[in-house]
Amino acid sequence: MAVLEKIRVKFGVAITVIIAIALLSFIVDPSTLSSVMYSLSSKYDVGNIDGKRIDYQRFQQDLDKYTALNEMITGSTPSSDEQQQAVRDAAWQSLVDEYLFVKNCKAAGLYVGKDEKIDLTTGTNISPVIANDPNFAGENGQFSVDRLVEFVQQASSDESGRLAMYWDYLQKSVVTAAYYDKYASLFTKSNIDNTLMTQRQIEENNTTAKIEYVMVPVGYAVDSTIEVTTKEIAKYYEDHKKNYACKASRSIDYVVFEVTPSADDVAAANDKIAACYDEFVASDNMKSFLLRNSDRKLENYWYGKSELNSVDRKIAEFVDKAKVGAVSPVIAGDDAFYAVKVLAAKKMPDNIEVKVIMAGDKTQIDDELSKELEAAQTMTMTQTQMIPGCELLFDAKIGKTQFIDSPQYGKLLAKVVSKSELNEKKQVAILAKNHVASKETYNKYYSQANALAVRAEGNYEKFKEAADSLRLYVQSYSNVLESTRTFGTVDGAAEVTRWAFENKKGAASNIITVNNNAFFVVALKDIQKEGYTPLSEVSAGIRMMLLQEKLAQKKADEVAASISGLTTMSAVAEALGTEVTTKEGVAFASAGSQSLDFALLGAVASAPENTISGPVKSSYAVYVFNVLSREVGSFYNEDDANAFEAQKTQYYTQMIVPTMSEGKVTDNRARFF
Repeated sequence: MAVLEKIRVKFGVAITVIIAIALLSFIVDPSTLSSVMYSLSSKYDVGNIDGKRIDYQRFQQDLDKYTALNEMITGSTPSSDEQQQAVRDAAWQSLVDEYLFVKNCKAAGLYVGKDEKIDLTTGTNISPVIANDPNFAGENGQFSVDRLVEFVQQASSDESGRLAMYWDYLQKSVVTAAYYDKYASLFTKSNIDNTLMTQRQIEENNTTAKIEYVMVPVGYAVDSTIEVTTKEIAKYYEDHKKNYACKASRSIDYVVFEVTPSADDVAAANDKIAACYDEFVASDNMKSFLLRNSDRKLENYWYGKSELNSVDRKIAEFVDKAKVGAVSPVIAGDDAFYAVKVLAAKKMPDNIEVKVIMAGDKTQIDDELSKELEAAQTMTMTQTQMIPGCELLFDAKIGKTQFIDSPQYGKLLAKVVSKSELNEKKQVAILAKNHVASKETYNKYYSQANALAVRAEGNYEKFKEAADSLRLYVQSYSNVLESTRTFGTVDGAAEVTRWAFENKKGAASNIITVNNNAFFVVALKDIQKEGYTPLSEVSAGIRMMLLQEKLAQKKADEVAASISGLTTMSAVAEALGTEVTTKEGVAFASAGSQSLDFALLGAVASAPENTISGPVKSSYAVYVFNVLSREVGSFYNEDDANAFEAQKTQYYTQMIVPTMSEGKVTDNRARFF
């Protein structure tokens, strides 16, 4: 009983919580309980912004919104890794603005009130965010209030909600931009250079010097008289610790088995294209034929000269010379076999200038539609960048107004304003049979990877022993960050990174499949937590640096002793066993001075004329010099000084958010995307 009482007293709260959770599991829907636990666990956080947790579900909602906005703005879905990353960055930046930047602006006493917001969006002081939006441009290309009012009215009645979402996005962007302008003004308006400061800057930058100097190399030879103690290394590390800040990383060893088609697989692809070649030559329904038989579908694209080099150089050479109806023999490419048929040829422009508006449900071109079309901003279209459905405009006459049915935007009214020079282009059908690894080939590579994984038994040391006994090449990666996606020649290997961050030091993985064509077996060599690189890992580098500094100081002392009492540079050079070098136009702002050591440049700026100065030491040389003369020119003027100040101001404003984010923002997106 005494033991039970002790447990009850010490662990009463914990037991109560356990019992409560158990009871909840009976009365609460399991999916609801799972959702609650999910929301409480920081494991599922995409990041943290100034104490605000950003869980995966919240970020995914924002990401969906920004993906839809991107589709509205560009007319296409982000498909490449770069495009998707750009959308993720935009969604993340909006959260940083909301939870960090705007919050700090308000803490500094800056506000964007309701009246100001109205004035910036629909009032008399329209924000550049809206004024520069092409959706609101009038006939002359300038911002049109009427177009803005029309859009806002359409947004309120748009059943799809897409226009309203875009308008909300614009309003939020306007307010955020206003906060940026106000916060930046705190720096730009307080960073004042008075007339005297500007004049001094002009004078200093217009002053150049003619110097003569000698240089004595410090060298890197070991000097037994110089010693760096453990205490000195530790002191330097503590004094410069911020320089050793590091992100969480992993050190791994890995073997990758990249699946490549065998000679039999390549021969099989050749046999397949040969089997359907005659049908390809005779087919009168190329779209259907290619869907059934080719690894490339029929493209509604007209190729200009040499454009098909992106597929294969031999294909481009054939098409450029061939007439309509011509069919190539089978062409052996690096990764596939091809046959190509020229379907049609015509002259067409590379790009066209077009005016396009939404026509709603109208079937006739009335005066209202015509006026709206004339007021629309001109846009450039190419075959790869156009509104879906506008392909026929490349063949339309200039100035002709016509309706277009767009699969994405419905009925449009369009007119071609101008076209680029006409060039001959051809439409082609490409029969392709890729070199594909067979099941047997996959199994061969998989078996090799499996043999390594089985022998490793989940252990780093056994992984190394197994790789050695199987004569496999082990690759090392010593700084794997959570954002790392490329290992050697294999891209998109996020699974490898996730495994490395989810396991303990000394572990070895099972087979990790990447992109269906690479099998990884990974061993976790070391774990570096976020914080500071341990002294033990950087002490050797610090020791070498301190040794070099002491060696430079010793050399400077020796030089000082050797030239004591000497009054000419020739005597200095003779005493040091070197030669005198003369340099003109030496100044901080002079391009000709860039080849000089910065230590020497700094000393020259303040040294008296016709006086031997030095020694001046840097990490690799010791200098003795004499300023022969100085000349004041006029190449640097007030405009240059103002431009320099503008550059500094721009840099300051660009660094506002990065500086705010230090220690305040944790970005874990790489764990999920």
